[in-house]
Amino acid sequence: QVQLVESGGGLVQVGGSLRLSCAASGRSFSIYLMAWFRQAPGKEREFVAHITRSGGTDYGASVKGRFTISRENAKNTMYLQINSLQPEDTAIYYCVAKTYSSASTYSLWGQGTQVTVSS
Repeated sequence: QVQLVESGGGLVQVGGSLRLSCAASGRSFSIYLMAWFRQAPGKEREFVAHITRSGGTDYGASVKGRFTISRENAKNTMYLQINSLQPEDTAIYYCVAKTYSSASTYSLWGQGTQVTVSS
């Protein structure tokens, strides 16, 4: 069984940067795709970005150009570099993953890490 643990969140001023990390432990070889979602208070969960094992990436329209997703397969770790932070980026950021055995759904979820952007 795979476990996902996020880290790197915090309080940052407008225009600042953060790098979030997501470490996968256990049977990480079963992961096909890893992604970031975020959810702000009172809002629906929003897709941020994803990356496949082969390195293919995709971004949500609201973050494209400011966020960069990457992965180090040797460390079983995914990263999200966030630049030019805005108050609207304040949310809990979740690491999620799809496995080869269940590639049509996000079957693995981390606990989330809080990102707060001060104006």
